[in-house]
Amino acid sequence: MAFVSTFRRLLAGSNSLSSSPSSSWVRHCSTLTSPKLFVSGLSRLTTNEKLQDAFAPFGELVDARVITDRETGRSKGFGFVTYATLEDAEKAKEGMNAKFLDGWVIFVDPARPREPRRPMQQEPQSSSGSGFTTNKTIGWYK
Repeated sequence: MAFVSTFRRLLAGSNSLSSSPSSSWVRHCSTLTSPKLFVSGLSRLTTNEKLQDAFAPFGELVDARVITDRETGRSKGFGFVTYATLEDAEKAKEGMNAKFLDGWVIFVDPARPREPRRPMQQEPQSSSGSGFTTNKTIGWYK
C-alpha cells in the first residue's frame, strides 16, 4: 500500500519525496549517453515530418526518421530522433514518453548501438530440373 501511495505522489508531481537527497539526485541524473532517441509504438500513418513536428518543441533537432520497410515503404512502427545536445534529448524523453502521437501511445528510450549482423548462411547446393546440380567449387557434375 505504501508503494502505491508513493507511486501516486510521483505521478502527481508531489515534492514531498524530493526532499531526500537521493531522490533529487535520481531525478536530475541523465541516463542518456548520446543525443539519439529510439521511438517505438508509432502509427503506420506517422511520417518523418509528423515525428519532427512532435519532437521539435524540446530543442534543436538534427534528424527525425521513421524506419520503413524497403519493399512496401510502410512504417515499421519505430523511428529515431537525434538532438544537438544531451539536455534537449533528455527533455524530449521526459516530455514525449508514454504520450499520444497519431492516436497511438509512443515510448521514447535511449538509442542503443546497432548489433553486428550474423554472417549469412551458405545456401545448400541447388539443383536444376535436368538432374545436374551446381557445385560452386567444381562446376557441373552429375
